[in-house]
Amino acid sequence: MTETTTATEATGAVTGGLRIMLRLEGLTLFIGMTLLYAVWGGSWWVYVILFFAPDLSFLAYLSGPKFGAMIYNAAHSYMAPMALMTTGFATASPLTLSIAMIWLAHIGFDRALGYGLKYSAGFGFTHLGRIGKATSF
Repeated sequence: MTETTTATEATGAVTGGLRIMLRLEGLTLFIGMTLLYAVWGGSWWVYVILFFAPDLSFLAYLSGPKFGAMIYNAAHSYMAPMALMTTGFATASPLTLSIAMIWLAHIGFDRALGYGLKYSAGFGFTHLGRIGKATSF
């Protein structure tokens, strides 16, 4: 086993071409949802205000890395915004659909930058690899 393989297994992070593909997938989601929002005719003020709203989940790290990771991952998983989008289509609610598109665009943007779902070891440990400084909170 190589040192890289051992480090990957220890952190659970994806590497190599698969990591690049997942980041490109995030970029595609960001671009796709932003274009869909533009075609939809959504307010850009609403987009700007809500785009960084999922990052308020960072505040959960004040209670510790395990709780922080759980809340961050809940806010940065595809599950809730996809459920919201489905609800928006089912109820024909433009506001619900707009929020879902913005939320998905945010998640895509984060993934494109390498901010993956978090492990309880700390904010810097993600499924897309280590981010930040060697010591993380």
